Amino acid sequence: MINSSEILQTIHMFDQQHLDIRTITMGISLLDCADPDPKAACRKVYDKICRRAQNLVATGQTIEKEFGIPIVNKRVSVTPISLVASASDTADYAPFAAALDKAAKTIGINFIGGFSALVQKGFTQSDRKLIASIPEALATTDLVCSSVNVGSTKAGINMDAVAEMGRVIKMTADRTAAAGGFGCAKLVVFANAVEDNPFMAGAFHGAGEPECVINVGISGPGVVHHALQQVKGEPFDVVAETIKKTAFRITRMGQLVAREASARLEVPFGIVDLSLAPTPAVGDSVARILEEMGLEVCGTHGTTAALARLNDAVKKGGVMASNHVGGLSGAFIPVSEDEGMIAAAQQGALGLDKLEAMTCVCSVGLDMIAVPGDTSAETLSAIIADEAAIGMVNSKTTAVRLIPAPGKKVGDTVEFGGLLGSAPVIPVHPFSSAPFIQRGGRIPAPMQSLKN
Repeated sequence: MINSSEILQTIHMFDQQHLDIRTITMGISLLDCADPDPKAACRKVYDKICRRAQNLVATGQTIEKEFGIPIVNKRVSVTPISLVASASDTADYAPFAAALDKAAKTIGINFIGGFSALVQKGFTQSDRKLIASIPEALATTDLVCSSVNVGSTKAGINMDAVAEMGRVIKMTADRTAAAGGFGCAKLVVFANAVEDNPFMAGAFHGAGEPECVINVGISGPGVVHHALQQVKGEPFDVVAETIKKTAFRITRMGQLVAREASARLEVPFGIVDLSLAPTPAVGDSVARILEEMGLEVCGTHGTTAALARLNDAVKKGGVMASNHVGGLSGAFIPVSEDEGMIAAAQQGALGLDKLEAMTCVCSVGLDMIAVPGDTSAETLSAIIADEAAIGMVNSKTTAVRLIPAPGKKVGDTVEFGGLLGSAPVIPVHPFSSAPFIQRGGRIPAPMQSLKN
């Protein structure tokens, strides 16, 4: 039985602690939109998205009003376009991105994900065409997000794809230089990408997913931070229990919204992704949670252990609240999107090496990090390779979202605004990795892959 105290506590979480539903994401299969005529295929893509998701935004707004639960974003993810466009007789896949962008604007969503390719073991011709089209696609659209999966525990790492993605990131930054390289903020390079991720920029609707599905991504770093303020100085057993109970409450709210959206849209409920997704707002930071555990500043010694404690407790609390936990689920560490991470990077306490260590225990990886604009494509590729190796060996999802900010140097700041925040430009190692990247080929799957 819910009592008045619990109701007031929940209201306070929304009002003072930045609790929200970060996104309702509708996944839509576009496999039946394939057509030898690329214009016909693009028309089918646009029509199907508009038909399936025409009520998504209105439904989300209605749930917000009825339950008083903030729903920040309404989004769509689609089948990787490299699969959909493979039947079309064209070398340029940018028109498919234009069709996605047009559909997203028509239905009024925030972002659409799925201009994607899965190349962990090798390329199809369609994969090559899509990857070559990414800079043009992201420079000429507003709402389209792109991702490429270059490695997995089962397949190893496609180092040819890693090398190519370094070049693609550089070209995308150059094509969007007037906006600080903003196109790169919509591009993620994955290892072990999941098929049901509701968060951008990496969301796509996997081939193993149903025709259409509703996935919900929750948030709540501010709520966890507030809860830990009540247990200052207590042992880590108490810290873990406090986080678990808080994650349980947050996830139950996500479950409620997901089921309501599913029923009203007559679309199956997929998963709740219980990731702690920060924002640039003060009081909504994962870094401040880690500091509340006793660190003077995020990035100092002990940060990786604190993040591991947080991630594990969030997952344990969430799985008790929902039978359908999926996506990425844990804690995100996007530098530009987290007020505490920004401050730590500006102080010099948080650099690429420490962030890489933290990705071993967080939800994803090196996220929304600005590096000097003159960083070479090979260095970007080497950073991607490091992250892919962490994901491959540890059987976890890792990702890289780097912005080589044109014309910027260490100490400068790149402003993106909104949820994407501002990114302090941090240094990369000055030593070359070019011969390593130029080897190409494939790093084989590790022994952990042999589980059959």
